[in-house]
Amino acid sequence: MATFPDHDSYIAAAPEAFRPILNHLRELLRGVLPNAEEMVAYNMPGFRMHGTVIASYAAFSKQIGLYFLAPAISDHAEEIAEAGLTASKTGVTFPPHKPVPDHLVTRLANASSKHVND
Repeated sequence: MATFPDHDSYIAAAPEAFRPILNHLRELLRGVLPNAEEMVAYNMPGFRMHGTVIASYAAFSKQIGLYFLAPAISDHAEEIAEAGLTASKTGVTFPPHKPVPDHLVTRLANASSKHVND
């Protein structure tokens, strides 16, 4: 498995159909989390504040994963389900043709950043 030094190289190596969504997630998260540092951890691009990864994303063979701190996911579990998405303790997965709505990404990112020092 290749390692990626930054978001650009990760997105460039992702399947072509996923790249627009990954770029959109990156820009959306960058806008919502202006004080977060872009980084790559566990071979996934993400955003870190005060040493804690608060948001990350990944492309898999058939879906995309969007990850936040666990309290952010649990705080918005009902909204995630209402959007018809599948959630785990720390993330939401979705096919490229049915991305997470921008307003929900924003809410999850804001919630995750508020739980940084919990």
